[in-house]
Amino acid sequence: MTDRIMLLDTASLYFRAFYGVPDKVTAADGTSVNAVRGLLDMIAKLVSTYEPTRLVACWDDDWRPAWRVDLIPSYKAHRVVEAVPVGADVEEVPDPLEAQIPLIRKALAVLGIPVVGAAEHEADDVIGALATHADVPVDIVTGDRDLFQLIDDERGVRIVYTARGMSNLEIVDDAAVLGRYGVHAAQYADFAVLRGDPSDGLPGVSGIGEKSAASLLTAHGSLDGIRAAVADGSAGTPSQRAKIAAAADYLDVAPAVVRVARDLTFAPFDDHLGAADEPAAHALAERWNLGSSMTRALTALDR
Repeated sequence: MTDRIMLLDTASLYFRAFYGVPDKVTAADGTSVNAVRGLLDMIAKLVSTYEPTRLVACWDDDWRPAWRVDLIPSYKAHRVVEAVPVGADVEEVPDPLEAQIPLIRKALAVLGIPVVGAAEHEADDVIGALATHADVPVDIVTGDRDLFQLIDDERGVRIVYTARGMSNLEIVDDAAVLGRYGVHAAQYADFAVLRGDPSDGLPGVSGIGEKSAASLLTAHGSLDGIRAAVADGSAGTPSQRAKIAAAADYLDVAPAVVRVARDLTFAPFDDHLGAADEPAAHALAERWNLGSSMTRALTALDR
């Protein structure tokens, strides 16, 4: 079997599990466990379908890093719970999901799946660093299109895209990005900077939409190429040049916000499948009514 590492955008998955599995799924004491069971079922399906030999649960140690907010204050601002102390941004998470996160970590631990995060960085950055330095092909499991920037056909880095649900998983490679957006994966971060993304609070360049952004990148290769062409008067239309010139302050800082980190270092961890503690896993399943979901995960991981 060919070695392949699977990197989970863990929060993306457990949010999807929480909203996809009925909240009537509870432990004996009435605690909701729908997100935990849903995540275990996702892991079982992903491992069975794509057959990785290594698996990492990438974690948001900081879901809204201050250094990104300093550059673009609107970054993820709409997701912040109001009335919290300055410097203590708290992401809006439904209480029944918040209560399950410690149990999710316990379930991952007994399955032998390392949880890897990095101070002052998001899971996207952890994924970026691990994917960039992997010595084997990489499957990145996410519903976040920002990670399309990491796709690299030559190195075997691809996205297992969950946006249409676990029953409609999609493999996204460079051809898929090009077909969908008109840019290559290597251009996707610059494309996102130009277009903006309301879901992350990124304003983009006013008046530059997806088609204009793709056309400019096709003509000039990169954001730096576009800005140089604006400066010498050769980029796009006069209106587009004016809009890009007017957004100079935003364009000076946005790439650092949009591009994921690729140079993080981590303490050693073992990401090979087969390290599950089965007695502990069964005990945890019994205590929290994880039942067949835990069994399916154990079976998939013990190939």
